[in-house]
Amino acid sequence: MTEQPDHKNLDLSNQFLIAMPSMTESGFAGTVIYVCEHTPRGALGLVINRPTDLTLGTLFERIDLKLEIAPIKDSPVFFGGPVQTDRGFVLHAPTGEYSSSMQVGSLTLTTSRDILQAVADGDGPQQMLVTLGYAGWAAGQLEAEMAENAWLTVSADAHVIFDVPPAERYPAALRLLGIDPIMLAGDVGHA
Repeated sequence: MTEQPDHKNLDLSNQFLIAMPSMTESGFAGTVIYVCEHTPRGALGLVINRPTDLTLGTLFERIDLKLEIAPIKDSPVFFGGPVQTDRGFVLHAPTGEYSSSMQVGSLTLTTSRDILQAVADGDGPQQMLVTLGYAGWAAGQLEAEMAENAWLTVSADAHVIFDVPPAERYPAALRLLGIDPIMLAGDVGHA
């Protein structure tokens, strides 16, 4: 009998959550989530592989900023998750000082408008992912989902976030674990 991992003392910050095929009813099927914060109070993450039809250029127009830098203006804004979808989150390489940022591993999460102003001015981060909304879990909720085998986890790789096309991020995250997506079955049980 194999021993099950202790999910109670797990810190998944700076990890990818890779949705198992059984996650179809939750709306997270096929997603990769970058976990920005995981504490006993809960968790916050950003879906990194669901681009929306909204471009950065259009988003900047809506918030009265002028963005003329190509190809940034044609980059998609991502669906970060179902919580606070009217709020923006910028995941980026550490650069600059912004009023509302937190360091997560080798990356920074910024939620203040000043980063968007820096981008519009040409002084923003070279690599960034902009989302509307986030994925959130209450205390113990993510741990319970982990115990039910809803997610695979692996250390996050910034290359997957910034350099891999969105449609290829799910298989790329699985490959970090040495898994071919074809190998995943929809039904998973405990050994």
